[in-house]
Amino acid sequence: MEKLDCHCEAHPFHHEVKLTRALRIRGIILGSVLFPIRVSLAAVCFLIMWPVSRLRLAGLSEEERSRPVEGWRRWLIHPIVLYLSRASFLALGFPWVTIKGRRADLKEAPVLVVAPHSTFLDMMVLCQTELATVVSRSENCSLPVIGALLEFNQSVLVSRNDPESRKKAVAELTERLTSDGYWPQMLMFPEGTTSNGSALIKFKPGAFLVGVPVQPVLLRYPNKLDTVRWSHTGTTWLQALWHTTSQFYTNMTIEFLPVYTPSPEEKNNPTLYADNVQKLMAKALGIPSTNYLMEGGVPVSKLGGLSLALESPARETVSLLHKHGLGAQEVEAALERMMDRCKTEPQGSKVSAEELGSILELEDKRTAVEICGFYSKDKTADLRQIYFSISALSGFLSFKSVLHTAFTLFDKENKGSLSAEELSDLMGALLGLHQNNTAKLYTEASSQGQLTEEHLLKTLTTHPIYQRMVIEYFLPKEPSYRVANEKAVNNNGNMHNSNRSEDYNKKIE
Repeated sequence: MEKLDCHCEAHPFHHEVKLTRALRIRGIILGSVLFPIRVSLAAVCFLIMWPVSRLRLAGLSEEERSRPVEGWRRWLIHPIVLYLSRASFLALGFPWVTIKGRRADLKEAPVLVVAPHSTFLDMMVLCQTELATVVSRSENCSLPVIGALLEFNQSVLVSRNDPESRKKAVAELTERLTSDGYWPQMLMFPEGTTSNGSALIKFKPGAFLVGVPVQPVLLRYPNKLDTVRWSHTGTTWLQALWHTTSQFYTNMTIEFLPVYTPSPEEKNNPTLYADNVQKLMAKALGIPSTNYLMEGGVPVSKLGGLSLALESPARETVSLLHKHGLGAQEVEAALERMMDRCKTEPQGSKVSAEELGSILELEDKRTAVEICGFYSKDKTADLRQIYFSISALSGFLSFKSVLHTAFTLFDKENKGSLSAEELSDLMGALLGLHQNNTAKLYTEASSQGQLTEEHLLKTLTTHPIYQRMVIEYFLPKEPSYRVANEKAVNNNGNMHNSNRSEDYNKKIE
């Protein structure tokens, strides 16, 4: 049975360097001296690498650039960049790296999968893998120095916003990994983003699509003070760099595990292959493997194909409104105004922070901007997401009533059923987060034919997977608007609360 990950107080996307007063004072003193020296030395190394890296492909045609470099461009330029890379990390306070295990050769494992990915300093693993080829966002090519290094590396480039670019990258990846040693070994971070290292987040299938053997590589930073990590919230990359360079030295261990050869079933199912390698690496690290991942810049967990925000936008919003003095009557009235606008202007449910502030009658406009941030990266929000995601949670309406209103709103042709696309929009509004994959839910809810409101309600409230989601995301833990007093991030608490089980049917109705 699929599980909903238990939400820990500190999830894998938050990290803060914990300093005692003595450590803080020592850091200020040492950092004032070491930080500028070390960063300057590393910068010099990178500045030298910049033109040297450009020389590797200089003067080559597009056709020649599409093949691995050979000759003097390989035996002369490659070692220079490799030694400068090592020198830059030495300058930053990594005098040595402990290596465990044996790195597999190219024909044994065309791909090295590295985890956990916790910091930009993880790139030091490239120095121990002879600057293996990587996959990177095409947008990074415009960055000073980084763009030159990606060109030098002959990296596979992909734009996350362009489906055609992704298809091209997959084709190029497949060609390289099945080239039987023609292309160099590739190194990939299957988590796709940084975490705090307390758990392995879900592996993306990119490294496993081709079904070739991979070598798992573990990264550890065995230091008394964990300064190197930075993630979605907490310590920033600049703070991590300051704290790390303020230490006399920083330890790093790279462990090469035995090559993992996929089974026929794993070759046909990249997701299964990725999950099994994730579990193996997590076990070797002594940490959990989870379904957490970063999706659209938002930390989520996966459940039945749905994306559930680890920090519920609804709980965050209700808590913030309560903090700014909006009582139950004011919030309920604001919700009514939202629904009136959604019904009269179905295509105009997207509002600016200023419009949202007016609807909520907020005196402090910055609060509206903050609420928009819970639902979107820009300073806008979809009123449908705000309305549906907090109506049931706040205790104003039962879940059944909320679902009825949502179903009616998204059943645009009044046919009494929803299409797969309409279901995706409806679940995105309910969960306050765009949903990319509702196929499994659609199949479950339309097993008797069309996806009707009755079938959807039954699936969401009785299916063991989706019922747990409803309990956590749509049923208030406290009666009425008092849910706002709960800690906002505690949206995945104990699933077996006896009181909630007793009141479940009552709250649904």
